[in-house]
Amino acid sequence: MLFGIMGSLGLFLYGMKVMSSGIQKTAGSRFQRALGFMTGTRISGILTGFAVTAIIQSSSAATVMVVSFVNAGLLTLTQAIGVIMGANIGTTVTAWIVSLVGFTLSISALALPAVGLGFIASFVKGKYQNAGEVILGFGLLFLGLDFLTKAMPTQSAEQWRFLASVTDLGVFSILIGTGIGLVLTLLVHSSSASTAIILTMAHNTLIPYEMAAAMILGANIGTTLDAALAAIGAKTAARQAALVHILFNVIGTVWALLFFKFLLILVDRVSPEGVTARLAMLHTVFNVLNTLLFLPFVKPFARLVTVLVKDDGSVPQAYTLPYQSGSMQDTPELNILRAEKEIRDMAELVFTMYRRIREPLRNPGEGSMAEAEIAALLEEAKAREQLADDMREELTRFLIECTRQQLSRESEHRVSQLLRILANLEDMTDDCYGVVLILERSVKKGLTFKRKEIEAMNPYLALVETFLTLVREHLSGSPGDLRAGELRQAEELKKELDKSRSRLKKLGRKRIEAGQDVKTELLFIDLVRRIEQLGDSCGNIAELLTRRQ
Repeated sequence: MLFGIMGSLGLFLYGMKVMSSGIQKTAGSRFQRALGFMTGTRISGILTGFAVTAIIQSSSAATVMVVSFVNAGLLTLTQAIGVIMGANIGTTVTAWIVSLVGFTLSISALALPAVGLGFIASFVKGKYQNAGEVILGFGLLFLGLDFLTKAMPTQSAEQWRFLASVTDLGVFSILIGTGIGLVLTLLVHSSSASTAIILTMAHNTLIPYEMAAAMILGANIGTTLDAALAAIGAKTAARQAALVHILFNVIGTVWALLFFKFLLILVDRVSPEGVTARLAMLHTVFNVLNTLLFLPFVKPFARLVTVLVKDDGSVPQAYTLPYQSGSMQDTPELNILRAEKEIRDMAELVFTMYRRIREPLRNPGEGSMAEAEIAALLEEAKAREQLADDMREELTRFLIECTRQQLSRESEHRVSQLLRILANLEDMTDDCYGVVLILERSVKKGLTFKRKEIEAMNPYLALVETFLTLVREHLSGSPGDLRAGELRQAEELKKELDKSRSRLKKLGRKRIEAGQDVKTELLFIDLVRRIEQLGDSCGNIAELLTRRQ
């Protein structure tokens, strides 16, 4: 019996995973718009949290992603509260699916054809492939539920009669049920799975309705474990977001237990017939009421959490980007959004480095920079270049981890695009650092660039800055391909860069031929080459952003 229950639960969870993966692939690019919707009003955050959780079929995975988004700076704590509220409502969808389909229709007549049809469609390339995964997962999920219903004993089973001793103890039975629901969810790491088990036990009359209701309330506390684990070692804001999830569910469960009888009366009045439908309605009513109670107090709630989890002021010793996912459900499509944000930060780092190296070249003069000034600039550039190296290493590992999950073709193309953009950005930090080294060499050897040379270079430097600004602004906006206007601007900038580069090289050669100091002119040509490589990298990124899948 135990192995039958374990196998059935495994099939149920695997079906949920396959179905969630197929839906995520279908949704794919829409997650970017969903993220933008999250950052709107409280209501839009709740709706987004509901929609995302309904798609990925796991409030734990959704909340883990919210914690990681807060850690990455994509969401504020106040915005995260609304999304977490919506995620708790979204997780009730699974209970309704199980209740309305799993125990009312002939599952074998529905599940087996779905498995067959979905399996065939999942091998057909094109738009039907992802739909095939959804159908296949749907079939496996309900096949697992069918096996679970048959494997789960009824109230008359001898080995399960110990439950009878704890189901008729009044208030203590309710508290015991809450504890069982909490522990069960901690064990299976999925409130959706534990809810399916509770519904099956109630359907088989193994436990009474009141105890099953208490177990569902306990499951709401157990589902906070993954968010708490994701916050370990994270920034203060992420730990605060995890605490929001814990307090929201714990406080909600406490008031629901205090008014348990009244809650059940309300559910009975609005619920359709059947114990499983009443339990699904209880799950929904509880989470909706809890959200409505907390909604007016979002800002005070956020202030309370910031008091409980204070910023310790510690600075991370090294750049890290851990791959976050729920224990049962992977969310690679959502993780790509985190990578995009980090790459935008890296583009900002490149822009800052470039602006700093332009300062000593912006105002040409016969005098050179002071040694102390160039030493400070060199130390600053070296630190930023090292940070860029660390970011590339961590982001490459992170994006490769995304590709190990099942992605849509569009998302696979996007990851490949991001990896190449990442390489070009890191090359640009190397070139910026190289420019500073050239400036340091000119100071140490007493080689001074002539005013005419610097003045000739400044238009080229301005073109590179304009190109870099275009790339930076685009990465900060829509992560897709360049729009028509941006594409035309990129092409024009690339042509201008090629013309300016040729003029600068000719200038250097002519000055050498005219008898100017060879060491100074060769150093100037090296400087032009470094700036040229910066322009080439901008062009490479623009070209990557124009490639269609």
